[in-house]
Amino acid sequence: MVLAAALAAITTAGCAATISVPAGPDAANPLCARAVLAVPGKVAGQEKVRASGQATAAWGQAGAAVTLRCGVEPPTPTTEDCQSITVDVRGEETVFDWIAVQDDAGWTFVTYGREPAVSVQVPASLALEQPTAALVDLAAAVNEIPATRQCV
Repeated sequence: MVLAAALAAITTAGCAATISVPAGPDAANPLCARAVLAVPGKVAGQEKVRASGQATAAWGQAGAAVTLRCGVEPPTPTTEDCQSITVDVRGEETVFDWIAVQDDAGWTFVTYGREPAVSVQVPASLALEQPTAALVDLAAAVNEIPATRQCV
């Protein structure tokens, strides 16, 4: 009886949904591996789930998941909105610069000044008052990639 329950639990766990997240062109960069290994179990109140692409992560449910892709094209200097967010990472105040683009689907944030670049998508369906809260949750992971430039 106990063995049957254990097997049922393992089978159910193996059927957890996988969120389709395409890998970035530089996903094989070793810094992406470090960043993805450091992602937290929860982002913006959503539990971590399996993601399909190399150097990707996801939290939430299909159609309403926060997603992270490491190894995306780094943004060049731009007139797009660049937000600087200061976060305490392991006792040190660290500045993270993000290019922010909002559309009907939600927000897309791409690190500025870090290579490889990281993209985080926060869906509008989560109805977060502050979508940048996801970026705060991901700060320690993104900090695995050193900053070399900053927003002006």
